[in-house]
Amino acid sequence: MQMLRARLYEMELEKQQAELGAERMGQIGHGDRAEKIRTYNQPQDRVTDHRIGFNATYNGVLLGDKLVTVIDALAAAERAQKLAEAV
Repeated sequence: MQMLRARLYEMELEKQQAELGAERMGQIGHGDRAEKIRTYNQPQDRVTDHRIGFNATYNGVLLGDKLVTVIDALAAAERAQKLAEAV
């Protein structure tokens, strides 16, 4: 009876750890190249936000001149996504 109880306990513990691991991986992600958010390409003077497909000049973003346009584009994309989800 004790062996059966121990095996059932181990099975339940493994199940809980697998669920926790899957949840954690869902939050963290894999770190793959496909999960890239933004690319800063200095030689080509370009900053690309991969989530919304937005491009801006590298120096403009670093100096803050184009930073507002990046933020506005992200906000617009988020509003559009929320509207699409609401419909």
